[in-house]
Amino acid sequence: MTVMADRPQMLPDEFEAAARALAREVEGLRAEFIHGKMGVKPAPDGDHERIIQWLIRTCMQHRPELWLSTGQGLRIEPYRKGHARPDGTLAHSEAFVGAGEWADPEPVLMAVEITSYDTDTDRRDRVDKPRAYAATGIPVYLLIDRDSCEVKVHSLPDGTRYESVLTVPFGKGIDLPDPVGIPLETEPLKNWVR
Repeated sequence: MTVMADRPQMLPDEFEAAARALAREVEGLRAEFIHGKMGVKPAPDGDHERIIQWLIRTCMQHRPELWLSTGQGLRIEPYRKGHARPDGTLAHSEAFVGAGEWADPEPVLMAVEITSYDTDTDRRDRVDKPRAYAATGIPVYLLIDRDSCEVKVHSLPDGTRYESVLTVPFGKGIDLPDPVGIPLETEPLKNWVR
């Protein structure tokens, strides 16, 4: 029997049902469906949550018309067959009203991921997510990498990948490019890593 490597594990509707069942059974795990494969994100730790708080406050100070949503699911990838739960999704404050559990990514200006201390974070946050978000057309992908103590700003999606990736160590400032247009002073991130 031949198995096709590029064949998805399940259909998007089957994933949504499985994700709902998992959420009922195991508190804190968040299911995702990227590049045809189901995966789970662990529950965030206290430092992870503090980074989100810092980022929400920073975004509100510079762009009060925007909101950094946490936990909003997005339909991603070509034909919206993938499903991701970014740690943060920056969009206009009314962007997801009435959207349901899995929203269209069109209003998203930036997706945010913060690495977790699990074995799957390398593939998920550093490889799969940038490809999926670029294929979806999300203008900016911000990765806060707690393992390397770096901030990576991906921009200029070309439908396959991000053409620009800027990397700075924690402690150095970086400007999030348009359409976000927010400066980040990353010094506080040094306080929230192991």
